[in-house]
Amino acid sequence: MTETMRRWEMDAIGRDRLELRDVPIPRPGRGEVLVKVAAVSLNYRDKMVTESGRGLPIAFPFTPGSDLAGTVVARGEGATRFDTGDRVISTFTPGWIDGARQGNARTPSYRTLGGFYPGVLADYVAFPQDWFVRAPATLDDAQASTLPCAGLTAWFALVERGRLRAGETVLVEGTGGVALFGLQIAKMHGALAIVSGSAGKLARAKALGADHGIDRRHGDWVEAVLEITGDRGADHILELVGGSHLGEAVQTAAVGGRIYQIGALEGFEVSAPAMPLMLKDVCIQGIGTGHRRALEDLVRAVDRTRLKPVVDTRYPLADLPAAFDHLDRGAFGKIVVEMG
Repeated sequence: MTETMRRWEMDAIGRDRLELRDVPIPRPGRGEVLVKVAAVSLNYRDKMVTESGRGLPIAFPFTPGSDLAGTVVARGEGATRFDTGDRVISTFTPGWIDGARQGNARTPSYRTLGGFYPGVLADYVAFPQDWFVRAPATLDDAQASTLPCAGLTAWFALVERGRLRAGETVLVEGTGGVALFGLQIAKMHGALAIVSGSAGKLARAKALGADHGIDRRHGDWVEAVLEITGDRGADHILELVGGSHLGEAVQTAAVGGRIYQIGALEGFEVSAPAMPLMLKDVCIQGIGTGHRRALEDLVRAVDRTRLKPVVDTRYPLADLPAAFDHLDRGAFGKIVVEMG
């Protein structure tokens, strides 16, 4: 092993401040493991943190990225959870093992990798052993790296919180990482899946198992959902847009339906009409990824069902700026950076 490695760092906020630097390989401390990173899946959040900081207490030099797959190559004193050679993936919210999220009413916790904690766009990372879970045996590293945020978010909404059952209807908005995981998890559980997206991507969504596709740019998509479901509405809605779009999600919801507020592409101030929300007994569930135990459940489900995450494009580590540009344009599934 050489003494240095590559790591993306920035000394101030802004994508133009990102630099790929040679730095010393970290040494694992007590209770830590050294992981040789193989792949990092990007989230739109990574781009936002890099460009604006999102009000986080960022310490410089800062490394973005949260979702890795790699191999344990060394263990610090007292680290016994993994053996050297074990393949692992990161947890998006370190410290949230199970149960309720940390924090309180005034200050909910947002302590994630690549934000509050250092990120993972590097050849090696040394983190506490509890910040990792075993990677699925049935996925390659690029595929496995998509689970910690996008995969877990969809799983935590539909399965952990929603208790999705066969025969129910799931409405998925868009064809990004969380959306396509929602589609795949819906089909895994025997649900009917409706995808609302751009016309050019709907055929690909149907190839993944979508039962119906709605071109959100043409016609009334709310009416389209109601026609598909015979006016029953959708039992589960992955709401990835935010803003006033929540109101349209309420209109498409079935009586007793659940809306999972995940995204905020159109703004963090959301709005919805109160009357159908009350009369239809709709539950709006905020989702901020999920805990480690749910990620372990997802890994087991992936291995059991042979689910294959959708990777749009793979970029080498040095091409991170191009990968961010791809995020700007939009992707069908996930963008992954590979260490090579």
